[in-house]
Amino acid sequence: MPRTAPKLGGGKVKLDAAAFEATFNMPLVHESVRAELNARRRGTASTLTRGQVRGGGAKPWRQKGTGRARAGSSRSPIWKGGGTVFGPSPRGYTFKVNRKARRAALRCALSIHAERESMAVFEAGAFATPSTKQAAALLADWGARVPTLVLLTEAEAGAGKSFRNLARVSVLPVEDAGVADVVGAASLLISEAALAEITARAAGSSESGEEDGREPVRSSDAGGEASTSERGAGSPAEETS
Repeated sequence: MPRTAPKLGGGKVKLDAAAFEATFNMPLVHESVRAELNARRRGTASTLTRGQVRGGGAKPWRQKGTGRARAGSSRSPIWKGGGTVFGPSPRGYTFKVNRKARRAALRCALSIHAERESMAVFEAGAFATPSTKQAAALLADWGARVPTLVLLTEAEAGAGKSFRNLARVSVLPVEDAGVADVVGAASLLISEAALAEITARAAGSSESGEEDGREPVRSSDAGGEASTSERGAGSPAEETS
């Protein structure tokens, strides 16, 4: 029997089996989540070694006859104001995860929400103007557990303003949502248009971004622009009453 998700306001939405009926693969999901979280690290931590600290060129005191331990530089790591031994330096934390593996991990994350009945679909058009009260009532009627992730398309950004002030509720454009975001949410609320996009992306049927091989993360440690992958739109999910 195909899985369904409740549509807030009445009815149910049939979920695509290709994207929402995958067997959960923990090692694959772990690898994808680690890659996404690593890619969000800036990697700018930096320390100076004894050779990089300014000063310390003169020998503090003569080698023998003072009764003190010999010292060659006041910038030694054991001195105050000296260099750091094995400290961090700017580096990149990213590592590559194959496109098929990322899609499979996303299918696992979506499938676990569908299996646990912790996802729902709503009509973003119902929020003609931003209303936090209306959004809070919608989540309360559904009984959403926190943290809650709300996925919307770029055209539905206005509806996202209704949810962004709620405690422990995150709002993301669907094309920026990664496996870490989906897995980390206790409840998943998706607009009808966003459901079609994430279904196409998880099933691998999206057209744009198919060959770019970019990681589905929102930032990189190299300080570059936000990057997303596998964007696209699929057919709207079927709605059943």
